[in-house]
Parts: sequence; C-alpha cells; structure tokens
Amino acid sequence: MARSRAPLLVSAAIIINNGKVLLGQRRKGDRHPFKWEFPGGKVEHGESPKQALVRELREELQIEAKIGVELARYEHDYPSGSRVHLLFFVVKEYTGQPVAKVFEQISWVDLTALPEVDFLEGDIDFVRRLARGDFSEQLSV
Repeated sequence: MARSRAPLLVSAAIIINNGKVLLGQRRKGDRHPFKWEFPGGKVEHGESPKQALVRELREELQIEAKIGVELARYEHDYPSGSRVHLLFFVVKEYTGQPVAKVFEQISWVDLTALPEVDFLEGDIDFVRRLARGDFSEQLSV
C-alpha cells in the first residue's frame, strides 16, 4: 500500500520554436482523454530524468532532442490517488519533424495562449508561470 503513495517521476519537454511551444493531446482511450500536455513521460528504473526525456521524445514524436536546463519541478496529487513528481526541461534543439505517434494530435501554441488550453491538472500552475514569462530568460535562444 505504501508503494502506491510514492510519486511517479515524470520528465516533460518544453519544446520552443519562434515563441511557440509544442503540445500533445491525449487520445480518447487514454487516462484523462483529450487533455493537453507537454511531451514526455515516466522515468524508468536506471534512467536519469534527461535520459528518460530523450527516450520519450523519440518514442512519442520521432525526434532526437538535446535536453536543456530544468525549468521547474512540481508534485501533484490526482483525485484517483496517484501522485506525480513532474520535472520540466527546456528543449531548444532537436532533429527530425515532430510526428504525433502517441497523441490524438500535436500543436504549436503561442506561449501567451497557453492558459486557454485544457491541460492536465498537474501542469496548470507551471503553464500559468510559463505564459506570464517567468522562464523567459531560460527560454531565450
């Protein structure tokens, strides 16, 4: 029982291009269907958060990414009882064209418009901070 209380470690990518950030929309059959999120996923045993993010971006978007600095970290408890520990990393460099392999769709969204998007609960505080420019120094090229 105590094991289920341990947070799930998740790395997420803030992929920036010309003032827009890449988002993925969860599929109909996924948990939290049609909610938007930043690409990324669970850190597997033996991986660092950055290594996990490189793997996840390859699997989800078919890109090879260079992971930059950590922007923020949050812990969030979902009503279902699951807890996630989210780490957000900036990605300014990648090769390949992003493809929605595991998403309903992907979209480039202007940073200022992020609060209007239907995000997962755990991302909302970070999204507000990102939209108001709290991380502009780390995101500048």
